[in-house]
Amino acid sequence: MNKSKAQPKLMMEWNEIDWRKAEVKTFKLQKRIFQASERGDVKAVRKLQKTLIRSWSARALAVKRVTQDNQGKKTAGVDGIKKLTPKQRLTLTNGLKVTGKSKPTRRVMIPKSNSDELRPLGIPTMKDRALQTLVKQALEPEGEAKFEPNSYGFRPGRSCHDAIGAIYLSIKQKAKYVLDADISKCFDRINHKALLKKVNTYPTLSRQIKTWLKAGVIGQEVFLPTNQGTPQGGTISPQKSKHCLTRNGRTD
Repeated sequence: MNKSKAQPKLMMEWNEIDWRKAEVKTFKLQKRIFQASERGDVKAVRKLQKTLIRSWSARALAVKRVTQDNQGKKTAGVDGIKKLTPKQRLTLTNGLKVTGKSKPTRRVMIPKSNSDELRPLGIPTMKDRALQTLVKQALEPEGEAKFEPNSYGFRPGRSCHDAIGAIYLSIKQKAKYVLDADISKCFDRINHKALLKKVNTYPTLSRQIKTWLKAGVIGQEVFLPTNQGTPQGGTISPQKSKHCLTRNGRTD
């Protein structure tokens, strides 16, 4: 029975996938994760997250976003793979699962905005990017249910324009101070142990995230360990934007 159900997925062509249906299925699971997290039902959250990670629709969406939609879709990792055929995308989707393994990221230097300095990016392999996107789909709804209402950085459906609006509403009646702060080398020095404790997910997923953090980086054919910090360049890494946070009329 199970084999017969899985067989159409293996035989299906990539261009035959109903993406709207896949998005609806994934969104419904994410909504249930959000609701369970909101009411504090950790057991239900973990069960639904595991269901989403096993979901064929969620896996296919993760592969599509990495190989077709994202801006860096043609950027190769250490394996040199920068493009997949429709058949290869389908194969990746069918085999995508949490294994606790990861390849090192590839070091790429890009210029900083308004500066002559270079900023290092860590580019994961195509497979790692797809799995990271899948895991993000499972973890994000849980965090969104518990996160601060006036936080606008690196969150779905929010931007600095929303932060500007919140600041305006806070100061329009009375003059207040607005603090603009930038933590030097913030993402380069993030403590892995503290980050994993903050994520606080189930053991299998926690081990996978730790593996990504500790995977190391290869630049100019030299391997460097990553004992702290998070590589910027993958689908779950901090993007090139400013983290605007307002709390009681203050921006941190």
